[in-house]
Amino acid sequence: MAFANEVGIDLGTANVLVYIKNKGVVLDEPSVVALDRNTDEIVAVGEAAREMLGRTPGNIVAIRPLKDGVISDYDVTERMLRYFIRKTCGSGTFIKPKIMICVPSGVTEVEKRAVREAAMAAGGKAVYLMEEPVAAAIGAGLDITKPSGIMVVDIGGGTTDIAVIALGGIVTSQSVKVAGDKFDESIVKYMRKEHKLYIGERTAEELKVKVGTAFPREENLAVECRGRDLVTGLPKSVEVTSREMLEALEEPLQIICDAIHSVLEQTPPELAADISNSGIVLTGGGALLTGFAERIKQRTGIETYIAEDPKSCVALGTGKALNSMDFLQKAQNDRRTFY
Repeated sequence: MAFANEVGIDLGTANVLVYIKNKGVVLDEPSVVALDRNTDEIVAVGEAAREMLGRTPGNIVAIRPLKDGVISDYDVTERMLRYFIRKTCGSGTFIKPKIMICVPSGVTEVEKRAVREAAMAAGGKAVYLMEEPVAAAIGAGLDITKPSGIMVVDIGGGTTDIAVIALGGIVTSQSVKVAGDKFDESIVKYMRKEHKLYIGERTAEELKVKVGTAFPREENLAVECRGRDLVTGLPKSVEVTSREMLEALEEPLQIICDAIHSVLEQTPPELAADISNSGIVLTGGGALLTGFAERIKQRTGIETYIAEDPKSCVALGTGKALNSMDFLQKAQNDRRTFY
């Protein structure tokens, strides 16, 4: 297999997506690594490792090496990246790829350096970093080069990035560490409090997908949820409704809506008028939560849309950006003159 020379990576807290030039998104797997404690060897990566979460014997641990959008375990992140790069690009030649990799808009220089060094150590010839909202906008098919304002809300696994973009760069933004993982945590807490039922994060994610909602549904759906009874310690099943999920998710949803409101308050009036006309675009896996667009529209009064294939937008944007890096750099320099 020939080694690809241009690779875009969405290094997410929940999932890693890899884009290869002329091929599109070739990999979408969970950011999970299973390690053998005794030998420190990797047992599984991605989907196979996610299946082991909460189910491993004592000597094997399944971990997520990224937390809240940044690297929490450098060594494991590097090994995971190396595995995904080899899996998607091949390892038959010595040609190293150029890598465009995304980071949340609020990360520090130290966190950026950790991402860059991990990607270089994993096999990159040259590594470029890009802010997630810009990549998400490009991947969603929006023209970010115009002077008119675009608002993107990228709801990932660890962070929600909200940004107003014009002339190829971010004018104002905010990153909050509340996203898909916090939704799952809120569901776990709700089930403990209201049903005295202990469930794992995978079960919480299933509830979120099946009956989770950010806005009241016309029909109150219900599913069966299995877990461990906190009183008796025995397995137990309860029925959970979409109304309950709306209640469970209220706190993290409110934090995200408040952050969107805050960014709109900081936006220059001309760009705010543009956003009022063009609407708000949602990207990221969290955008798939039922009723999210309706909730944001109710809070802001601005039409809100979900991008086509929201989960892949950041990965697609990184790949497209590799072809227009000079133009993006020029556009960002022009933007400093305007705003």
